[in-house]
This record gives sequence, C-alpha cells and structure tokens, in this order.
Amino acid sequence: MEGTTVQRPHISTALACSAALLLAPLLTACGGTAEADTQPPSTPKGVTAQASSSTSVHVMWEAASDNKAVAGYEVYRGKAKVKSVPATKNMIDVDGLKASTDYTFTVRSKDAAGNLSEPSKAVPVTTQATPAKDDEPPTAPTKLTGTADGSRAATLSWGTSTDDVGVTSYDIYQEDSRIHSVPATETTAKLTGLRPGTVYTFTVRARDASDKSSPDSNALDLTTESAPGAPENTAPTGLRAEIGKEGADFTVDLSWDQPETGGVIPAYQLHLNGKLTTTIVWGGTPPKGRASYRLTLADPPGTRYSVKLRAKLPDGKWGDFSAQPTIVLKD
Repeated sequence: MEGTTVQRPHISTALACSAALLLAPLLTACGGTAEADTQPPSTPKGVTAQASSSTSVHVMWEAASDNKAVAGYEVYRGKAKVKSVPATKNMIDVDGLKASTDYTFTVRSKDAAGNLSEPSKAVPVTTQATPAKDDEPPTAPTKLTGTADGSRAATLSWGTSTDDVGVTSYDIYQEDSRIHSVPATETTAKLTGLRPGTVYTFTVRARDASDKSSPDSNALDLTTESAPGAPENTAPTGLRAEIGKEGADFTVDLSWDQPETGGVIPAYQLHLNGKLTTTIVWGGTPPKGRASYRLTLADPPGTRYSVKLRAKLPDGKWGDFSAQPTIVLKD
C-alpha cells in the first residue's frame, strides 16, 4: 500500500485484504478501488424491423461503441425485453407474434459493467396476414454474384425466386448461418463487419410467409482485401464438392486450387463442422495446380456438413482456412 508503512499486520487484516483482492480484481490496494465504469455505450443506430412472416419479425441495427467494450444488445418489443444477443451479432428474429398486428421495436446496447444505453429510435412494423394454404417452399435464388468492397464489406446480388403464394424475404447465409435478410423487393445486399484478408462462402435462400425456405442458391466465394502490412493469404480457393454413393455410404469428392506458398505443400487438414476430420497426406509427389480428395461418410441422407481445409506450409506451419461451403448428403 503506497505511502503507508505496515509492520507485521494482524492476521485478520491480512486475510481480509487477500480475500478482497481475490474477489474484486478492480481493487488496486486493500483500501481502494480503480475507477468504476459508469459510462454507458452509445445508442444503436440504423434500427430496422422487417416482417419476415405472419408470426416473426427480423430486427437489425448498426454496431454501438463504448469507452471499454460493448458486451451485448437487448431487443425490446414495446416495453418488454424479448431478446439478448452478444456483441458479435447485430440482428435477431423475434418469433411468436400475431398475424396482422402492429408492433414497435427498440434496441439498447450494454457493456460489461452492466451500463445500458438509451433506447434506440422505436421502429414500427406490422406482421403479415395469415397466409393462404402454402404447401411449397420458394424456388432457389439464381446467379448469385458479388464483390468484396475493401477489407470489411461485400455487395451481393442474385436473381429472383418464385413461390406458389409469394416470396417475402431473402436470407443471406455464411457457413450455414444466416447473417442478413432483405425484403422480397430487393435482390441485392450490402454486408459489413467482415474481417480483412478472409475467405467467405455466401449463399442466399428465399423465404415465404409460412417461413418455408428455398434450397440454397449457388455458392459464392469472396476474399476481402488484406489489411495494410498483413502477410499474404495462404488459403486454398475454389473449394467444390460433388456428392455420390458407394454402396450404402456417401462419397464427397472435394477439389480446390492450391495456394501459392513458394514451395511444395505436403499435407492438408480437412475440417467438418469446425472439427478436424483427417489430415490429407499425399502418397507420392504432391499434385500441382488443382488438388482433389475423396471423403467417405456413413451418415443418413439429409445430413449437413460445413467443409473447410488448410495447407501445411513449407515452413511447417498451417496456413489460412479456405472458404467453408455447406454440403448436404442426398441421393
């Protein structure tokens, strides 16, 4: 304790000080604390609410800021909190609503100290009417294309889908997770919050008022620009998969373009659903240009997997991961 001379402290005082230090990391000494964080985060801006169906609304907002760090967001329907999401997300679906009903939504940001921002501007939305009998999902969006806009954004566009009743929205997926939605009147989307020098695989699905989703569009691989001074990207590109059958098992024939590493690539790690499945080691001379590998899976039809791989570099380190397309095992 600075400025104080203490000789042979009483045992109870020493223990109390130790306990306080263990239980309260912000204590700078037994007799004082660091300045508490009382500053709330900024209020989320750009809040939108889109009626995805007769019973659900898709709420999105722009990321907030804080003097330390935003820990998450709270979404309110009227005065009632309905969702809490981590700071890494800026969109959520609110389900269990009534058809043809007016609602308002607001969003508040929250920091690790529990400080809440002021509520965002209230956004009104009306859920869709109860749909007529709808037995069919929409058709898949076509001709998905796009470009990377610098190091942290991308713009996608696609062809329209059709439905026996009507398409209500388009959902953008990355690694089989929905990351953005737009109304059915739009066939373009601006994606932000991406990471520099990263390979992404995007697909789009159409959705109708009964919340039925179409099959995926074609997959699109995009690589964002590297940050200044960052090393060259070493991710394999153009990863594609063809599904077949071999007896009762499914075969997955993978092929990809190998990265330029300045030397021979002796092996690859293959990951399914984010977990290492196998290490591909060539039995003879490693291939040049496009490489391929057959994977055999004994899973039932309809099983979904996200697939990615990375190369072992000439210096012995593992390189960057490829894009991560999703495959579905089907006859």
